[in-house]
Amino acid sequence: MDLIVEGSVLEVQDTCDPFLYWPARVIQNVGGRLRLRYAGLTEEHLPRDFWLFYLNVRLRPPGWATENSHKLEPPTELRGLQSAADWQQALEEAQGEGQKNPLPLEVFKDHVELPKHSFTVGMKLEMVPWWDRMQICPVSVTKVYNEYYFQVTVDDLSTDAKWSVVCHVNSPGILPIQWCLKNGISLERPRGSEGQDFDWADYLKESGTEAAPDTCFPDTWQTRGFAKDMWLEAVNPSQPSEVCVAQITQVAGRLLWLRLQGVAQPLSECIVDSESMDIFPVGWCEANAYTLTAPLKPVSSKQKKIAVVQPEKQLVPFAPAAPVNHCQSVAVDPGPYLNKGRIAELPQAVGPGKCALVLKELLTMLINAAYKPGRVLKELQEMETHSWDCQEETLKAKYKGKTYRSTIRIARIADQIADYCRKVCLKLQCCPNLFSPLLVTDKCPENCSLQTKTKFTYYYGKKRKLSKPVGGEDAEGDQVQPARRRKKRKSLFVQKKRRSSNVDYTYAGSPQDSDEGDEDFTFHSGSEGSSSEPRDDSSVAEVSSSSRPRRAVTLRRAAHSEPGESPEQALRRSTRSRSQPRKHQAPDEQHPQTEEDESQLVLETNPLQWTVEEVVQFINSTDCASLATIFLEQDIDGQALLLLTLPTVQECMDLKLGPAIKLCHHIERVKVAFYKQFAN
Repeated sequence: MDLIVEGSVLEVQDTCDPFLYWPARVIQNVGGRLRLRYAGLTEEHLPRDFWLFYLNVRLRPPGWATENSHKLEPPTELRGLQSAADWQQALEEAQGEGQKNPLPLEVFKDHVELPKHSFTVGMKLEMVPWWDRMQICPVSVTKVYNEYYFQVTVDDLSTDAKWSVVCHVNSPGILPIQWCLKNGISLERPRGSEGQDFDWADYLKESGTEAAPDTCFPDTWQTRGFAKDMWLEAVNPSQPSEVCVAQITQVAGRLLWLRLQGVAQPLSECIVDSESMDIFPVGWCEANAYTLTAPLKPVSSKQKKIAVVQPEKQLVPFAPAAPVNHCQSVAVDPGPYLNKGRIAELPQAVGPGKCALVLKELLTMLINAAYKPGRVLKELQEMETHSWDCQEETLKAKYKGKTYRSTIRIARIADQIADYCRKVCLKLQCCPNLFSPLLVTDKCPENCSLQTKTKFTYYYGKKRKLSKPVGGEDAEGDQVQPARRRKKRKSLFVQKKRRSSNVDYTYAGSPQDSDEGDEDFTFHSGSEGSSSEPRDDSSVAEVSSSSRPRRAVTLRRAAHSEPGESPEQALRRSTRSRSQPRKHQAPDEQHPQTEEDESQLVLETNPLQWTVEEVVQFINSTDCASLATIFLEQDIDGQALLLLTLPTVQECMDLKLGPAIKLCHHIERVKVAFYKQFAN
């Protein structure tokens, strides 16, 4: 519908003759609701403008009438406004514009093909008249144009002037006889008829006509999921350019009785068909930047139900507000994809509203709060939702001037919202309480602040146990076997060679190499929530090489250096103090211990509790000091540091492979030191 722009030309079917068409220009497009002006009319004829939804069967592309042998003539009520020559000139201009700027065929792909009707001349039925939307009256089929269109005329015995309109099977407001009686609705008797009470049997007998069978009216008894006291937005029948807040006061079959807010009595009451294209869900005007007529008095603060304008086969229930537990006010983990600062700026709750609409709005906000929105969009697309009753929605992500679109399956049943929100949290590797139907106002029940960021990946996602790596004794331990430790350190991350694109990275101390039979400690790629980095052979060799200068130091070592001592002197002093015990070792054991100590890092504080400043201080102490500003800009604290992987580093920091591997080398040293010193 966005392809229909201002100035586009369409051909519009006449309301009194289905074989007559006339071009009209689009003056305004509001979410698919088109304000149209017939060709040949100008601003002086502003009251002649009319509104139609783009899916209305009266709208056709330019040239359609000629191709189907229909006439192009201005509407009967407008012909006196211009001369025949002026109308012809206006037609030629409109046809030229339509040929020059034709509408894409995609605009009309959603148009529903009309089914064939089975009405015959003389049949009687009930109908909501178009000039009085608060009554239902008897009408007759007075003309059959073809297998798709027929004409109905209001029964009026008092005058020769008859109100007629062209209808089809799906026309809103046409009903079989006795419908009002069966639903307890008052039926207006024909004007000029005698007697106070109206009886269809007597009326048919007197007029010598027959009733249209129920088979001519598809789905007239279904409520479409609407209920009393639901709220929606509806077009004011007396002022089509006005959209008002409306409350459903009664539901009978496919008809809705509405009370328009902000409209004076008695014009505030009207009857609409549930299939009408003049009713919209709550929030439609806001979403399309169109003015919504405010109620004359404030609506009660009591929570209201929200109407489903186009309900599916199963009733879509009302969804309550979905709280977003900010990671600043409540200690919840935003995970590796979401920016903590942007999450803190989100509203405290989303909704209430239709389930799919609330979740769509929530997911859109999460995508926009990501470091890389496209990555979050991809993760949501890959999420498994086969066990839920879902509907597909198209979500967008903008990043660096590019727009990415993806179809996401969203839960549409209220009972599934909690599980769906939790599934999304696990997919994004964040705290399951980051957003949910329940508001977390105090401490997070998952104890996010006391856990590593990889805790959510293993505990909630994979159900794996965080175990201490094999060979993880303290560096000062006397029971260490140097030869065995050298083997494990040299192959810290062993890449399994595969032809598949899915690469698995297994810790060297897995059950294959362990005498104790410890649980397998496997690291996955970044998209699976890893806590380590993939590394090629050259980088592995770089870790174990004794020729690499030891530049990374503990965070607090420089801070606790003696007065007047430079950081470099403190580094040499601490290095000497750590290497003194090795002077008393046997010559054949000294070299392996030196190789490992060159790469080993001893931490004085738990990196899980590091602040952003402490992380920046650590990065500045390495040969990646030039990247410290990135950590500061993105508010990466100790928890976020432990969660960084090679894919996330490359994506979130826009680093090439070389610098990214170098940075991940230092991050891995922190991770290994953390598991050895603080994991238990």
